[in-house]
Amino acid sequence: MADPSTYRPAPGAIPTDPGVYKFRDTHQRVIYVGKAKNLRSRLTSYFADITGLHPRTRQMVTTAASVEWTVVGTEVEALQLEYNWIKEFDPRFNVRYRDDKTYPMLAVTLNEKYPRVFVYRGARKPGVRYFGPYSHAWAIRETVDLLTRVFPIRTCSTGVFRRNEQMGRPCLLGYIDKCSAPCVGRVDADEHRAIVDDFCDFLAGKTDVLIKRLEREMTAAADDLDFERAARLRDDTSALRRAMEKQAVVLGSGTDADVIAMVGDELESSVTIFHVRDGRVRGERGWVVEVQENATPGEQVESFLTQFYGAESDMSSGIPREVLVPALPDDVDQMQDWLTQRRGARVDVRVPQRGDKRNLMTTVERNASDALARHKLQRAGDLTTRSAALTELQEHLGLDVAPLRIECIDISHVQGTDVVASLVVFEDGLPRKSDYRHYGIKEAAGDGRSDDVASIAEVTRRRFLRHRGGEATPPPEDLPATQAPADETKKRKFAYPPNLFVVDGGAPQVHAAATVLEELGVTDVAIIGLAKRLEEVWIPGDDEPVILPRNSEALFLLQRVRDEAHRFAITFHRSKRSKRMTASALDGIPGLGATRRTALVTHFGSVANLKNATVDEIAQVPGIGITTAQSVRDALTADDSTKEDVPSG
Repeated sequence: MADPSTYRPAPGAIPTDPGVYKFRDTHQRVIYVGKAKNLRSRLTSYFADITGLHPRTRQMVTTAASVEWTVVGTEVEALQLEYNWIKEFDPRFNVRYRDDKTYPMLAVTLNEKYPRVFVYRGARKPGVRYFGPYSHAWAIRETVDLLTRVFPIRTCSTGVFRRNEQMGRPCLLGYIDKCSAPCVGRVDADEHRAIVDDFCDFLAGKTDVLIKRLEREMTAAADDLDFERAARLRDDTSALRRAMEKQAVVLGSGTDADVIAMVGDELESSVTIFHVRDGRVRGERGWVVEVQENATPGEQVESFLTQFYGAESDMSSGIPREVLVPALPDDVDQMQDWLTQRRGARVDVRVPQRGDKRNLMTTVERNASDALARHKLQRAGDLTTRSAALTELQEHLGLDVAPLRIECIDISHVQGTDVVASLVVFEDGLPRKSDYRHYGIKEAAGDGRSDDVASIAEVTRRRFLRHRGGEATPPPEDLPATQAPADETKKRKFAYPPNLFVVDGGAPQVHAAATVLEELGVTDVAIIGLAKRLEEVWIPGDDEPVILPRNSEALFLLQRVRDEAHRFAITFHRSKRSKRMTASALDGIPGLGATRRTALVTHFGSVANLKNATVDEIAQVPGIGITTAQSVRDALTADDSTKEDVPSG
């Protein structure tokens, strides 16, 4: 535990300008990022009597070993730089708003020749338009099922689309008129794009225009005595109205806003946001986070807006015209300017005082309160259990501190082939999947048990070389510790060392991993092995294993970590083996390397489809000439002939 006075800068050396500051630990990794109107005033507050600081702040300043700052011209620039650094360094002491679950969205791939619509979870990608997020995936699918009757947009994957294109037959949706079947040329690219545009306009809120247009077309068809078309348009109009009824109308038509509520106590805060587009609630999200130390409601709102809308910077449609909040940020003008820059149009941030918007804010607050209550009830048992497990591990293994970060490696292979390894991470007893890693083993000699030992040694070396590589070189002696080098190398958040490193295996595996750590000079990481047969815990240098009680929470946690590592390794191994087996039929063909093999399989979807292709069709694949295409065709034909000549008995 560091003494903050050892790295406290002289008060006169800190500027009074606006800027952004970073605290670093002994490994020079960034552990906290903050911004301030007055850097001197803000930084001085961290070096007051540590007993009077918030517990989280006290832990941060005693973990840190240095502090540095960057002066900027305006507070808007400070806001932008703070967000960029939080996103880049992922400091562990910054309050981060992570979804309590992954919310589904409706994605439309506008960057494709024939765009498709599908349910999507994950980070947004350029060239794709998103609608949502929504609370339930089934609600999206019901809506899409209704809308594809009116807007027969493509919903199939790229592989299915190409397969039907090659066969010259549409899929089932094409036969029942829920897809315009561009794969077989029923509509061209421009006609399909027009259908997609109407679909997007409807989801964006332009519902009245589309319904009135359909009603006009229905009336015209009836006047022309085309009653079959009029009936179809009537059914389409009814389908659109049913889709609209699934979304609650809460505000006047044209209202485009996000409504944010925060409810919390002295420890945790629940944040809920309703997305209102064209007066309808299109989706909602929720978070439960630790309360920021000594932060006012305005500062908490500012932190949330920065992180949430910072992630929407590449999608202007994700930022509405109006943001309704429970309290105004301290620098509301700067926040509005920052959001306006990101959206490309004016954004207003305000607190609703009366009317429908105030009533909706009350509803959102009630949802936030319910979410916090559910979180506390659910977490009470889990938190107690996880705390007990970590405490038991500390006691049984003789650790100095509870292992808040645990990493585990596992090896997977089939008789020494396709050897892979996985590394999983648990923090506070919960999986941190963003830090999972898998490795392809470069060298694996021998067979059986020796393979695992050598592979574990290799993975351990590669993982902790990453850790050693993450340690920054100390600044030159003539450079003040409060200033960062101009060409500072970016750090990887994965470089944080674990408190406990677990290997799947017994004494030989543990000894191999411990030897690697000793060679690398890593002394601040405890290491154990968990043998599957009797669930024995092996510690390096001990002749006998540690036997944990069968009903021990510590043993249960270790089993969960080990099983997760095994699952992750098996998944990667199956994927790697499947790719190798898929392309094996193409091995040895002259002029066909790994890149061209991948291009062929990707283009045709499978080797079976490739076998049915002509030489001209094969030559259309980028990078494949007519000579290579003929070689591929001859090799696949010869392979089939060989199989036919083999006796079946």
